[in-house]
Amino acid sequence: MRYDLTDLKLFRAIAETASLSAGAASICLSASSASYRLKNLERTIGAALFLRTTKGMELTPAAEHLLKHVTRIFSEFESMHGALAGFAKGMRGNVRLFANSSSINGFLPRDLPSFLLSHNQVNIALSEHSSNDIARAVGDGISDIGIMASDIKSGDLQVFSYAKDELSVVVPLGHPLADRSAIQFGDALRYDFVCMNRSSSNYTFFSETAARLGMQPNIRVHVDGFSIVLRLVAKNVGVALVPNSVLENWGATDDYVTLKLLDKWAQRNLSIVVRCLDNSPFYIKCLVNHLRGIRNYESQT
Repeated sequence: MRYDLTDLKLFRAIAETASLSAGAASICLSASSASYRLKNLERTIGAALFLRTTKGMELTPAAEHLLKHVTRIFSEFESMHGALAGFAKGMRGNVRLFANSSSINGFLPRDLPSFLLSHNQVNIALSEHSSNDIARAVGDGISDIGIMASDIKSGDLQVFSYAKDELSVVVPLGHPLADRSAIQFGDALRYDFVCMNRSSSNYTFFSETAARLGMQPNIRVHVDGFSIVLRLVAKNVGVALVPNSVLENWGATDDYVTLKLLDKWAQRNLSIVVRCLDNSPFYIKCLVNHLRGIRNYESQT
């Protein structure tokens, strides 16, 4: 059984746009040529790939399965291209890096600049996701590198230690909890909260943890950044769950009080995950080794 790469590229484009004509145009094919190629691909596979609905081209179960393989195939081609291009023009490439809230708001703003400045032909597409989604994305080839909580199952992924973090609760000055140095998270859930936006991995963790404790906290506001969270806490809007790595970036302040959490889960170990570092392009190996090295150096000093 043989597959034409243009046919697979067309299939992916149609899946992404939910349109035959738009998918064809995105890879510079005519609609008639695309229709012919799609029929050939379906004949090769022996199953229909799309259902034509009022909302556009909808994936069949066979297409959903094929899309996972196609995504991985083209990811490997991009990696191969990046690795070979590096021999001709020096190290260059594009890295898709998925990270959880603690990493993307705490450690990575400190760790990435030195790499980017010393590797000016390597670009990084950094986006925030929950740890569970990160593991799946790396496994499916959607992300090249993931940084996630170490307690998440990583399956067959290759795992490297990255950093240690800790979650704390910050409360306004004069708050009923402000005179305590350490609390259980359940103590804080009795008060109003300021939270990150609903799509944030920090909020996902917050809501899941509150649910496990059987509590429904009152959330006064969702915002898009920890800097806004901390400003609102300082203004006595509510309390917040914040990683210590973020608080370190924010710097010392007298605007709020930081309380240690006694819950065991507050201690967070972060891991770097890849499919296989040995088979990765050189620039991905360099980034992984840079992140591991800078964290190990800081932990020893």
